[in-house]
Amino acid sequence: MTTLDDHEQPAIPQLAQQRRHMAHYGLGTAIDLTLFGSDTGDYLTQATHLIDQYEDRLTVNRSQSEVMAINHAAGQHPVQVSAATYSLVKQAIQLSQQHFGFNALIGPLVKLWRIGFDDAQVPTQAEIDARLKLVDPFSVELDDQLFSVYLQHPGMELDLGGIAKGYIADRIQDYWEAFGQRAGMINLGGNLLMVGNSPLHPDQKWRVGIQNPLSPRGNAIASVKIGPCSAVTSGIYERHLDINGKSYHHILDSKTGYPRQNDLLSVTILSKQSIDGEIETTRLFFAGQPEANWGVDRDDLYGAIFVTKEKKIQLVGLDRANVTLLDSDYEII
Repeated sequence: MTTLDDHEQPAIPQLAQQRRHMAHYGLGTAIDLTLFGSDTGDYLTQATHLIDQYEDRLTVNRSQSEVMAINHAAGQHPVQVSAATYSLVKQAIQLSQQHFGFNALIGPLVKLWRIGFDDAQVPTQAEIDARLKLVDPFSVELDDQLFSVYLQHPGMELDLGGIAKGYIADRIQDYWEAFGQRAGMINLGGNLLMVGNSPLHPDQKWRVGIQNPLSPRGNAIASVKIGPCSAVTSGIYERHLDINGKSYHHILDSKTGYPRQNDLLSVTILSKQSIDGEIETTRLFFAGQPEANWGVDRDDLYGAIFVTKEKKIQLVGLDRANVTLLDSDYEII
């Protein structure tokens, strides 16, 4: 008869393949966290606490948060925020100033259209013109010494919704890896981050599904075989307003004040960091097509998948042999 000393744990059969799972609600969406090969669920619980802490700081869907404090003080005075919030705000403002589509000051336009809410409307041109004066990313003062942010004009609003999920997913991965967790999946309402090598397949590759833009979430038109990566999608299918025979999606162009019009249903980016996926899906969706030399000088961008309204799938930077078509209504070109 043998006994376990204080430092031994009973063997867990096939531990590396066993998954621990936790569902959570946060960031306005259903969240799904999975770890493989962990002997405790504590890392999942702590990840949900991280999500909640970041949401408390970054949300614009409540009256109180660090970002809302900045908004409430627009045109009045700077607001000092935590280091993490300041770093993300600074990155968001610098990206917005590049004018490729992403604009963290888009809040006044989003609240004007209200697409995705029961009181969504098509605004008048006068209303749009008034809001366009409030979305200038150069009307923001950042103080690196004080970690303060100042929106120069009353009515300006900062909204990090186009970048926050990716940032938070990356922080969860950092946390897991700091404690030696080898494999897992982070799903923040469609923003996916695959951590480590997959224990589910002999080739250690993940199988990432590409959402059917015309079907409910969970229906894939293709599957990509790939190593550790983030998968982020920008698409016109999740929130839209149908009125008077016209359909308006939620991706607003801060240059015109209207939804961005092109031939795309969605763009999916596969990248190392989830925040880069957020940035690049916006860039390529606004471009409306593959950009020349996109990703060629960056080894952290693995590929892009364009899905058009004609149900064509175009691959950029991905080996066709690693992509499996799952829906015969679509065609890979």
